[in-house]
Amino acid sequence: MKKTRLKEIEWPEFGKNVSPLQFSMNELIERISKTREMMDKNNLTHLVVYGDREHFANLKYLLNYEPKFEEALLILNLHDDPIILVGNECVSRFKASPLYIGNRLRFELYQPLSLLNQPRDSSRQLKDIFISEGINSQSRIGCAGWKYFSEIEHHAPDHAIEIPSFIVDTLREVSKYENVINSTQIYMHPESGLRSRCSASEIALFEFSTVMASEGMKNLVFNIEVGKTDFELIRYYNYSGYPLNCNTGMTCGGNKHIGLANPEGYIIKKGDPFSTNIGYWGSNCCRAGWIAENENDLPGHAQGYLDNFAGPYFSAMGEWYKNLKIGVKGKVIAQLIDDLLPFEEFGIFLNPGHLIHFDEWLSSPVYKGSEIEIQSGMYFQVDVIPKSKKYFSTRMEDGIIIADRTLRIELQTKYPAVYERCMNRRIFMTDKLGFELPDEILPLSNIPGIVPPFFLNPNQIFSMDT
Repeated sequence: MKKTRLKEIEWPEFGKNVSPLQFSMNELIERISKTREMMDKNNLTHLVVYGDREHFANLKYLLNYEPKFEEALLILNLHDDPIILVGNECVSRFKASPLYIGNRLRFELYQPLSLLNQPRDSSRQLKDIFISEGINSQSRIGCAGWKYFSEIEHHAPDHAIEIPSFIVDTLREVSKYENVINSTQIYMHPESGLRSRCSASEIALFEFSTVMASEGMKNLVFNIEVGKTDFELIRYYNYSGYPLNCNTGMTCGGNKHIGLANPEGYIIKKGDPFSTNIGYWGSNCCRAGWIAENENDLPGHAQGYLDNFAGPYFSAMGEWYKNLKIGVKGKVIAQLIDDLLPFEEFGIFLNPGHLIHFDEWLSSPVYKGSEIEIQSGMYFQVDVIPKSKKYFSTRMEDGIIIADRTLRIELQTKYPAVYERCMNRRIFMTDKLGFELPDEILPLSNIPGIVPPFFLNPNQIFSMDT
C-alpha cells in the first residue's frame, strides 16, 4: 500500500446539475420489456411488484412513480399493458407516470392499500382482480418486493415471500402454493438484476442526487463549531426537499454508542467522535472522524488514530479503488479488505462496498467467496465501514459508477456536463490525492475521496505519496 500523509488541500468545486432528470416513456417501456424477458426466462406468466413508502424503488424504476403514505401493487403479464393498484390518496399521483400519460399503464382503485378507516366501499376483492388479470391454477406468479432468500436463510427460499401476506395468500388461493414464488432477484440480484446496471440516464440522475448530498456534506463540515448542537449542524445540509432514501444520522459524542443515531440536541464538544450522513434517492454521503484540530485534541485512548487507524484505512481504500475493475470477482475485493484491514483491528462487518440505486442498499457482489464479476453499469457505494472502541471510525462514503468505454461514450454524448464533472473528479483524485483509478471508475460525488480526520481543521485531508 502507498503511504499516507495529511496535506493542506482546498476542497474542489466541480459544479452542479440543475434539476433531476425525468425518464422518458420509451425508457420505461424498455424496462417493462426487459422485465418480461426475465419473466419468460424464469417461466413466469405473471409478476406482481409491491411497493410502499420505504420499499418504492422497483416501482420507481418501472413507472417513475412511488406511493406516498400507502402501498401499491403492479401486475404484469407477458402481453397486456401493466395495471397498477393504488389506494385512495395515490390515485392522482401515479398519473404523472410517463406510461400512464402515454396510455401504456392501466389502473384500478384498490382501497385496502389505503390507511386505516379511510373509505373501503368502492373496490373489487383482490381475488377477483387477480382472476380478471388471467391468474388461475395454471399460472406461475412471481412476487417482487425488496428481499429474496437463500437456502442458508430458509428451508424453501423460492416460497419465502416478504411482501404482505394478504397479497401472497390470495395469489396462492387463486393459483397454487407451489406456483407463487419470490422473484425479487429480477430487479435486485447483484449480477443479473435489472437495477444492478445503470443506463446513462440513471447515471445522470444519480449524479444530481450525489452532488446535492456531497455539497451538503461539504457545507456542514465547514460549519462545525464547538458549542453548537446537532440540531443546529443538521441545518447546514441545506436539505432541498428531494426525497431521502435513508435516515439522516449524526453521532457527536453523547450518542456515540448508538448505531445510526439521530440528532437529539447533543452539544458538539472538542475531543468527541463525530459522524454524519445524508442520502437522497440515489445517493448517500457519509464522513466520520473527530471534533478536533489535530491529534493532540483526542482522548488518551485514541492517540495514534492517524498512524494506526485512519491512515491505514485511507491506504487500503486506495487499493480498493485500484482493484475495482470490470471482470474482477467480488471475492477478490472482499479478501483484499479483509487482508489489509483485519477485523480484529478495524471491525469491518458489512460488505466492503455494495450497490446503490434509488434505495440506499440494493445488493452487493462483494462478499466472501463471491464469484460475481464487477460489471459495467454497476453503481457502487464506497461503503467500507471501520469501527473501533479506541479510534471510533473514519469514512469516505460516496457513490461511483463502473462504466466501460461504450457506456462512457454514451454518457459523454447524452450528458456531456455530467461526463466532464466525472473526469474532473478523477483528475482531482489522482493528481491531488494519489489514487490510481481504473479507466472505468466515474466518481459522482463533489467531495471524491476526501477524508478529513479532524473536523475543526477540514482542509487537512489525507493524500497518498505519488
